[in-house]
Amino acid sequence: MKVVLFCGGYGLRMRSGAADDMPKPMAMVGPRPLIWHVMRYYAYYGHTEFILCLGYGAHHIKDFFLNYEETTSNDFVLRGGRTELLSTDIADWTITFAQTGIESPIGERLRRVRHHLDGDEMFLANYADVLTDAPLPEMIDRFARRDAGASMMVVPPQSSFHCVDLGEDGLVGGITAVSDMPLWENGGYFVLRQEVFDHIPENGDLVADGCAQLAKRGRLVAHQHRGFWKPTDTVKERAALDDAYARGDRPWAVWERDTAGARA
Repeated sequence: MKVVLFCGGYGLRMRSGAADDMPKPMAMVGPRPLIWHVMRYYAYYGHTEFILCLGYGAHHIKDFFLNYEETTSNDFVLRGGRTELLSTDIADWTITFAQTGIESPIGERLRRVRHHLDGDEMFLANYADVLTDAPLPEMIDRFARRDAGASMMVVPPQSSFHCVDLGEDGLVGGITAVSDMPLWENGGYFVLRQEVFDHIPENGDLVADGCAQLAKRGRLVAHQHRGFWKPTDTVKERAALDDAYARGDRPWAVWERDTAGARA
């Protein structure tokens, strides 16, 4: 299936200064940017046709792929001054680069690349800045068996804060960690049918408009995931992932599992 990646937002909480025009999906985790990790995840499961919804800082993403260095993340042999790759990352990928506007909401970005989907009944979508080890084939298969217009991966709340139960007299009746409450957050991994376009107005949003309308009609399903899931909304979150990568603690790198098994 084709994979639509939303990678055109400002990512203000990831910016390091006024002169920094790097889009958030280009923030580095290990030797590669976030968007690469997300794409490798999908490619591992056989989904190698990508549609990048570009906007702010689009030239950084274009330059990265136009000048892609396979030797950064692949073993190779240098023989007679020529490089012989022992493996490749993106040789079998098809990437469509589509400018979808600087200020466009997510839903509008999706609307603007609809013609690139060739009328496919189902397709995948992602924010391009969230990493997970979720079982994608299971997510797709469960949705394919359902009569629904969209599937949204949901995860337990990630906040470290606590909710306080207050009585009318101001006395605290209880304190509960947000992560222990019976709530679920949008995890940013979607499986969609063309039906979703019927509910996204011009300059609309994928979740607030498209998914919300489908939910009202009983046409939205959720895939609950309690495994690894990490967003990168802030510099601190990105740095934590980078540190984990350096330690070899990278559960989102599902493509490394086969390599680890071979070494063992």
